[in-house]
Amino acid sequence: MMCTSIPCPGFRPKASSTWLFFVFRALYFSHVEKVANLRIAIVGSGKIADAHVEEIRKIPSVQLAAVCDLEPIMAEQLATRYAVPHWYCDVARMLETEKPDVLHITTPPQSHLSLAKQAVAAGCHVFIEKPVAPRHCDVEAIVAATVAAGRKLAVNYWPNFETPAISLRALFETGVLGNPVHVESHYGYDLAGEYGAALKRDPDHWVHRLPGKLFQNVLDHVLNKITPFVEDQQPFIQAIAYRGDAGRVDTEPGDLLDELRVIIRGARTSAYATFSAHARPVGHTLRVYGTKNTAYVDFMARTVVLERKQTFPSALGRLVPPFAVAKDYLQQGFKNLNSFSHSRFHYFDGMRRLLSEFYLSIERDSAPPIAYSEILRVSSMMERVFEQVYPEVFV
Repeated sequence: MMCTSIPCPGFRPKASSTWLFFVFRALYFSHVEKVANLRIAIVGSGKIADAHVEEIRKIPSVQLAAVCDLEPIMAEQLATRYAVPHWYCDVARMLETEKPDVLHITTPPQSHLSLAKQAVAAGCHVFIEKPVAPRHCDVEAIVAATVAAGRKLAVNYWPNFETPAISLRALFETGVLGNPVHVESHYGYDLAGEYGAALKRDPDHWVHRLPGKLFQNVLDHVLNKITPFVEDQQPFIQAIAYRGDAGRVDTEPGDLLDELRVIIRGARTSAYATFSAHARPVGHTLRVYGTKNTAYVDFMARTVVLERKQTFPSALGRLVPPFAVAKDYLQQGFKNLNSFSHSRFHYFDGMRRLLSEFYLSIERDSAPPIAYSEILRVSSMMERVFEQVYPEVFV
């Protein structure tokens, strides 16, 4: 039933042969975003849906045709806020009536598999929020259904399409870093923030029903920074998790785990993944140690700093690095200022790039911006982490 009251495939080649192409393609499309007149629909009207709507609206020649939510008031309010022509509370009805080219799935992950299957069966390409699904087998089923239907799939790994991530890939692909030796990916989380407070207040929140609970909501963003440098299909993984405030007297048994440490070891590269709800300031960083130089990326400040191998004598070698790092930060500051002046410094700018790439891959029938093999590898690694952290879920 239409509830309206207003006008109304994934092959992943080796990084060494493909990254440079995607780096320059992403840089190019950050300025040239004209795509075909695709019709877009969104199912799920929660907070993240607003970000999707705002980024879709920045892409020329793309039409946001309709939004949908099981709660009619949520769908109506989203449509009203952004002047979306139609809203629905029945996704099947929306797909049948609007016939969108792309369906954005922004519902809780427990519904992703059924919605994705429904979408591709209706002829839609799918852009899906992370986490892709509660279990790895569900992610495999989503990819398989997409491929079988001849449609395309992308996951919202938007930080990987931010300018710092693109710059890091260029440093790696052009040989500035040398071969990767070790990678450290850190993701901070503020449980005192709006989303964290809602999570703690509501014991029935969908995050609590995920096998990996709080960690599963963000671990994609931690591990997908590591996988380009650790190419092993089944690297060694060891994970531990605990309560960061376990020493407090108000801590109760069964409280949500909020600190996670993961060691990953591949044949040639090791990695360390960190999730922390207590480290301050809340950060989102990546450090890649190479055989030539080391790169440090701060996704919050949108900076990339190169820690260079020193070639000066010992005394000068100790004097020069602070000035070299200061020069890097100054250059990054001016680049960010330029991006800000051109309205390219907003929070989800990476999502705009990713959507542009995805829509263009549909128009040109080319490979999607994120290989399906990469999506599956991240999902597999996540499940292996959760098997160690919450073994009772996988009994």
